[in-house]
Amino acid sequence: MSEFTLSCPIPISDYPQVLLAHGSGGKLMHHLLEKLIVPTFASPISADRHDGATLTFNGSRLAFTTDSFVVKPLFFPGGDIGTLAVNGTVNDLAMCGARPCYLSLSFILEEGLPMETLWRVVQSIRAAAKAADVQIVTGDIKVVDRGKGDGMFINTAGIGVIEHSLTIAPRMVREGDAILINGDLGRHGMAIMAAREGLTFETTIESDCAPLAAPVLRLIEAGVEVHCLRDMTRGGMASSLVEIAKGSGLHLHIDEARLPIRDDVRAACEILGLDPLYVANEGRFVAFVPQAQAEKALEAIGEGAVQVGVVLADAKGKVTAQSGIGVSRVVDMLSGEQLPRIC
Repeated sequence: MSEFTLSCPIPISDYPQVLLAHGSGGKLMHHLLEKLIVPTFASPISADRHDGATLTFNGSRLAFTTDSFVVKPLFFPGGDIGTLAVNGTVNDLAMCGARPCYLSLSFILEEGLPMETLWRVVQSIRAAAKAADVQIVTGDIKVVDRGKGDGMFINTAGIGVIEHSLTIAPRMVREGDAILINGDLGRHGMAIMAAREGLTFETTIESDCAPLAAPVLRLIEAGVEVHCLRDMTRGGMASSLVEIAKGSGLHLHIDEARLPIRDDVRAACEILGLDPLYVANEGRFVAFVPQAQAEKALEAIGEGAVQVGVVLADAKGKVTAQSGIGVSRVVDMLSGEQLPRIC
């Protein structure tokens, strides 16, 4: 066998299961990343498995990230694919502790897409970029055959500058850290589900899609020793915590009674048989800070912020949740995807 011959790390028989799980954000996606992508492109820079890469260039620390957006429908209560593309990328940079600066913007358009639809999305992108204080500086457009693109896909990449000396990553989480979140959970996923399936509830549930750089920078400027940040997008809070638990090797414990979930979102989840912990968010993040600085951190984040848990050391890479009646359960990644195509 030639020294250049590569052996695929995932058996060929596994590929149909992995690749046909369209939109998977649970164990299948994790399996694909961990067994195929990460080993193939492993480098010291990517070792943190964070929302973006932290780079050093000419003495400056930069954050770099990329993402693709395939939401269906394109427009939903509280936003559209354009606002999602800007905020999603800006938020990944913010989770590295960076001040977002520049974005790329690439469209993959389906043949026959109405120009009015494209114009609406472009205007949304312009408004979202202005609100997030970032510039769109480069991009591309491609067109695919009718029926091959669900109207529109968007790819973005982002660059931000890190203006502090903190290292913000899962490996920096410490025993005793407070686990904080910046607001209520589950609205984005429920907004997408309602728009896609034509569901109506007593109140309109709007996505929480929003840029997160401002509260993160306030945390850092307040002098809080931020250990880790993660935006709770696909897979919701549960998947974010599991990823951080595995990266830190610690036990993350949350109190479900403390989780801020709106009554309409909770009711919608109950009707659809969904767990709010796994429902996607697009304007929410989890922060790990020393317990002694928790109150200071909550004040810096602002209205809606709450402590929901603590980091323990009695189990490696484990997440547990205590119910309102005092019963604890293990929280794991989903074996499939509750709400495909939500970002």
